[in-house]
Amino acid sequence: MCGITGWVAFDRDLTAERTGRSILDAMTATQLCRGPDAGGIHLERHAALGHRRLAVIDIEGGVQPMTVEHDGRLLAALTYSGEVYNYHELRAELEAAGHRFRTRSDTEVVLHAYLEWGERLAERLNGMFAFAIWDARREELLLVRDRMGVKPLHYHPTPDGVVFGSEVKAVLAHPSVRPVVTLDGLRELLAFTRTPGLTPYQGIVEVRPGHVVRIRREGISMRRYWSLEAREHTHNLDTTVATIRALLDDIVHRQLDADVPLCSLLSGGLDSSAITALAARVLRDAGSGPVRSFAVDFAGQSENFHADEIRPTPDGPYARLLAQHVGADHHVIELDAAELTDLSQRATVLRARDLPGGFADMDVSLLLLFRGVRRKSTVALSGESADELFGGYRWFHDPAAIAADTFPWVSSLSGGLAGEGAGPREQLLDADLLRKLDLDGYRRARYREALAEVPHLPDASPVERRMREISYLNLTRFVCILLDRKDRMSMANGLEVRVPFCDHRLVQYVFNTPWAMKTFDGREKSLLRAAVRDVLPAEVADRVKSPYPVTADPHYPALLRAELADLAADGKSPVLGLLDRRQLADALAPGTDPQSVRLGVDLALDLATWLTEYQVTLEL
Repeated sequence: MCGITGWVAFDRDLTAERTGRSILDAMTATQLCRGPDAGGIHLERHAALGHRRLAVIDIEGGVQPMTVEHDGRLLAALTYSGEVYNYHELRAELEAAGHRFRTRSDTEVVLHAYLEWGERLAERLNGMFAFAIWDARREELLLVRDRMGVKPLHYHPTPDGVVFGSEVKAVLAHPSVRPVVTLDGLRELLAFTRTPGLTPYQGIVEVRPGHVVRIRREGISMRRYWSLEAREHTHNLDTTVATIRALLDDIVHRQLDADVPLCSLLSGGLDSSAITALAARVLRDAGSGPVRSFAVDFAGQSENFHADEIRPTPDGPYARLLAQHVGADHHVIELDAAELTDLSQRATVLRARDLPGGFADMDVSLLLLFRGVRRKSTVALSGESADELFGGYRWFHDPAAIAADTFPWVSSLSGGLAGEGAGPREQLLDADLLRKLDLDGYRRARYREALAEVPHLPDASPVERRMREISYLNLTRFVCILLDRKDRMSMANGLEVRVPFCDHRLVQYVFNTPWAMKTFDGREKSLLRAAVRDVLPAEVADRVKSPYPVTADPHYPALLRAELADLAADGKSPVLGLLDRRQLADALAPGTDPQSVRLGVDLALDLATWLTEYQVTLEL
């Protein structure tokens, strides 16, 4: 996995300008964490491409940016981030068509696939990817992003071209781009809607999942090459379960391809346990030794944990049980409250995300987990997106959330982010600012846009129609929040995380499976449980869904509040202009339960760090 960036200027000669190379170097340097192993640039008259490499496949041969020439003339140059899991088959097809390869990398396969199929190469790729191809013959740039948006890619149009990068920080490193956030940008940041294509920064656009963006002298055009489609599901239950299992077996087998140490992320839940167990079987059959697994835990968690409706059981015992069941080489990364509240870690999270994250200690703990994982592995498999795909979240099964005229997770999320008793994230924001933001109105507008996209079958029952809408919202809006979070926290440590449940074949198939079949045993994720029960201990297979853990250490919210008190006493932070003075005083009052303001304090501290670190201009 890598970091990519670049700059196209049709009205300038970038090779003749003294600053052309230095600007590209600065943009590329921002992606160092994504590619700690090597870096490179490609510079010509109208195009500059930068690359930072995390070497995973063909360590020696996959150097980038990669170019292809004919008779000494440049045809195309590629800067690429991702993994294409069907590159062996594509390579064989391209070789049969006359292409010759000099490396073993999937990067070179993508480059030659473009020469053979043009922008239609996107439809042929199975994987997670974001890349830019400069076609020197036509003098045009192609930006391509994978179907589910696993890998990030952003761009900023300029008067004579475009600036682009994996992360916003690469785009902001260009001197023509400023970090400006308007009222709409702040709405997008705070609303938990994650509208495809939008970012909170004015003028900076996200390449939408499943899209190709083409930049020519004449302007910018966009084409959607993949989307969720409504198809009649003709399989019975047994065939459906068998099909899902066959797909998972193939997906996991493909995603174990790496020339570096590989592991799995294991929480002890159904999703991560399924991936770990299937990976263990593949490795065992290949004689490749036990699967290595990693889990996160918190100091004092066993003593402080209290079961509630959201998290009925702690992860640790189930992760250990699954690891023992499959013979995994299991490791636990234990964190304490001091680490989770460390201001330097908060700043690292912010720089990784380029924005206030909103997931509080869950972001910091994920960052620190991945730091520990990276000491022993370069690639990790994760269970992300199974809940969105198979209906695992409680809002899939809550009549009130299903019937709500908004995104179903909006009213259910606070407890999942910070545990019971946590107030809303916006509770410390200025009342006048909240009225101007009208976050409920913003969510309603984005919700209507999303509903208008949903593909339906003509004769679906009202229940099936509504649950298709709920599934679509989760697979195109909510999962993007989590995929971005996982990408940023992992790549901040130079760790590649693969997400088998995002394989587009599986996503399309399960999306069209009737809701009655997805809940055939009266529970969440019925189809997944049935498909993998044979490789799991019964206790894990039957475990009730428990979200990613938050620390139960009572010192954590108290330490947060102490940090907020220091910020308020200093009086210099620009965030104070966004906060309600009375609410701030109440949050810091001695009788206030720190847990009740935990999310609000976390947001205030995140905003303070962001406004200062990124020198953001707010135009509200």
